[in-house]
Amino acid sequence: MKKIAVIVAGGSGQRMGVSLPKQFLLLKGKSLLWHTVRAFLEAYPDFQLVIVLPEDHLATGREIADSFPTANIHFTTGGATRFHSVKNGLELLDTTHAIVFVHDGVRCLLTPTLIKRCYEQAVIKGSAIPAVAATDSIRIATGNDESIVADRTQVRIIQTPQTFKAELLLPAFNQEYKDSFTDEATVAEAYGNKICLIEGEYNNLKITRPIDLLVAEKILEERGL
Repeated sequence: MKKIAVIVAGGSGQRMGVSLPKQFLLLKGKSLLWHTVRAFLEAYPDFQLVIVLPEDHLATGREIADSFPTANIHFTTGGATRFHSVKNGLELLDTTHAIVFVHDGVRCLLTPTLIKRCYEQAVIKGSAIPAVAATDSIRIATGNDESIVADRTQVRIIQTPQTFKAELLLPAFNQEYKDSFTDEATVAEAYGNKICLIEGEYNNLKITRPIDLLVAEKILEERGL
């Protein structure tokens, strides 16, 4: 089956305290987005990649793509929400008979092993949503400065790449947008699809704050990269 990845990289550097969008920040001399693309192509060189970027940063994205001259990489611009950005990416390519991955561009530490496991499960079960168990105590705020304890053994922290058979995911994105659509799993579930979790990776960090870059650099050093 064809393998298509929509890499959503429309974020800003607000929480990083920089003006440059964080997907272009450097990690060991390469942008976060470069590391993300490398992981997908290392897993499967025949990936078709669609990178969703802010319109005024498309040229920068294409410069990164030039580092992978044999790769099948396309670009489109983001929408008002993540839902609309992903939809823009899905509409760009022929996704029939395909497994579709949707991934946060700044989760640059994912491994080819995780990508392959997501693909293999999605082929069998229709979806593969990486998740890791919560390690901290969890409380649910109930208002008026009150909260209740949640059973953390029941809690899973959701990651990307969220992976689906195309025939399940694409029709789901024809729904009208709802505020409850926080990721692709919520979109697919609202359309009636079963969501199948798969073991994620604790190092599959979403780079959000300056300390995350320091942690990411250490992880890459331990991997010999």
